[in-house]
Amino acid sequence: MKSKVYFTKKITPEAVVELYKLLGVELEGPVAVKVHSGEVGNQNFIRPAFWRPVVELVGGTVVECNTAYEGSRDTTERHRKTFTEHGWVPMYDVDLLDAEGPDLELDVPEGRRIRKNYVGQGITKYKSALILSHFKGHPMGGYGGAIKQLSIGFASSFGKKYIHGVGDVTNFWESDHDSFLMSMADAASSVVDFFEGRIVYINVMANLSVDCDCCSVAEDPCMSDIGILASLDPVAIDRACLDLVYASSDRGRDTLLERITGRNGELTPRAASELGIGSLEYDLITV
Repeated sequence: MKSKVYFTKKITPEAVVELYKLLGVELEGPVAVKVHSGEVGNQNFIRPAFWRPVVELVGGTVVECNTAYEGSRDTTERHRKTFTEHGWVPMYDVDLLDAEGPDLELDVPEGRRIRKNYVGQGITKYKSALILSHFKGHPMGGYGGAIKQLSIGFASSFGKKYIHGVGDVTNFWESDHDSFLMSMADAASSVVDFFEGRIVYINVMANLSVDCDCCSVAEDPCMSDIGILASLDPVAIDRACLDLVYASSDRGRDTLLERITGRNGELTPRAASELGIGSLEYDLITV
């Protein structure tokens, strides 16, 4: 069977809730709500107030992990300060999963490039997850969406180095690029296994820059907003987002596609589908 992906052109907090309800699931608590806190200086990240109705609906805790590179989120102290400056605190309960060690080591028995994934040990407090992703371009991955949130997003600072380095934390920037993309798929599969599939995915296709929310100096959006998608399948929702970019007649589409294809970004969902965590085949249900 094809996976269901719900889609609306409306980009509002209420539309997020509407799509979530259409999935017909109730996430078991405690619920980890994975967001991107946004690097200081970034103008494109989705603001905390936008997510508030759906976070309150599931009674979730906003979670993140520290970064592996220098910036405003590379230590727990700086990351908490950024969460506060960006308005997440006191709007939500915020939990930095790798604030206290040691990391939790997850096995990746079917991994093509890595066989272990290191995540913040705080993940053990949660029974299910709501993955809130801002779909956009990415300087290394080509694009960022649900699969990146599962992999790089839940990885500890050390774990991020491990994924980027394809198992060699000393080779963060120089690893084989396609192997890095496949390592993200490997890592994502371990998080899906950890939650035993108790995960909902929502992607917002707005502020479509070629750069990620992790960039302190990011390019402005290059094309018009597209909409919101929701699914129980991380591969299908990312593939649907990619297809919507391809189908767009917006004059900025080619700029975003150049970033995605130039970094071979479509390899990641393909690799994830081969690991069995989702399907490239889907039905797009427009609401």
